[in-house]
Amino acid sequence: MKALILSGGRGTRLRPLTYTGAKQLVPVMNKPILWYCIENIVASGITDIGIIISPETGDEIRELTGQGEKFGANISYLLQDSPAGLAHAVTTAQSFLGDSPFLMYLDTFIEKFKQNHLDALILLKQVHNPTAFGVAKLDNQGRVQQLVEKPKTPPSDLALVGVYFFSPQIHQAIAQIKPSPRGELEITDAIQKLIHNRQPVEASELSGWWLDTGKKDDLLEANRILLDTSLFPSSVRVENSKSQITGRVQVGSGTQIIESTIRGPVVIGAYCHIENCFIGPYSSIGDGVTLINTDLEHSVILQGAIIEDIDCRIVDSVIGRRSKLINSPKRPKASRFMIGDDCFVELV
Repeated sequence: MKALILSGGRGTRLRPLTYTGAKQLVPVMNKPILWYCIENIVASGITDIGIIISPETGDEIRELTGQGEKFGANISYLLQDSPAGLAHAVTTAQSFLGDSPFLMYLDTFIEKFKQNHLDALILLKQVHNPTAFGVAKLDNQGRVQQLVEKPKTPPSDLALVGVYFFSPQIHQAIAQIKPSPRGELEITDAIQKLIHNRQPVEASELSGWWLDTGKKDDLLEANRILLDTSLFPSSVRVENSKSQITGRVQVGSGTQIIESTIRGPVVIGAYCHIENCFIGPYSSIGDGVTLINTDLEHSVILQGAIIEDIDCRIVDSVIGRRSKLINSPKRPKASRFMIGDDCFVELV
């Protein structure tokens, strides 16, 4: 069995962060989102993985992720020239997939797919805003009757989470569909074709958490959940006794912590400089970040950012790589930021 991860797309909902980088490489708990997908797939026993990439961000993904050695996998990169839909991405990968059944990017669901001899298994999650997603309509026995892409009037609140299991029959279904009004080959239309042809298609509902990390607030929530459930503290070196560190805190090598208070769960990367700061819970700080005279909580600070002399507390914020944030005399009580890479921001 093989796996296919879709890492194309422009990431418009995470702009300006994604003007200069791939949305799949935005870190959650200091690890790219894409890597969590790869690790989950390998943990389920699948090691032959194809990653769909776009011309804009493919080189960056390939360079950072590599050929799979660090994950115990064999990764192939498959270029999709234009964002023509998920079904088009499957067609792009057909030579890689061959006649193998495949997961389109968890372990318990693989057995259901195999044992029931399905042509498609889709994963669903209840959401409060189904008009923003592909939505499934099920019958009383839980069988899939209909899939609708971003409907104005949703038939249910069960959204497709972007994880699919397919047999090779999906290639024939894709060959029978036409582009949607938005000009894309929709994977929902291909699955609907399987349903119309009375081929076995079933759904399973996710019981755990799932978030659309293509949006800032959900990215911050994913960061919070992972810090709560997956963070293991490390020994922390401080420059003097005036620093106070409580809770679960993980700090990378070469990081200096001077006269600062850190309250976990917090993860801090390598070679950071933190001085006279308060870093509150649910914050992730990337490698090489400088924080001086700054209060921060529930935020994600990306690699190489510099934040100095901020009089207000920074909350619920994502600060891009190599951004610089400084302060002017005026002092608002609180600020919320979504700042892209290589920016310079002065608060006035």
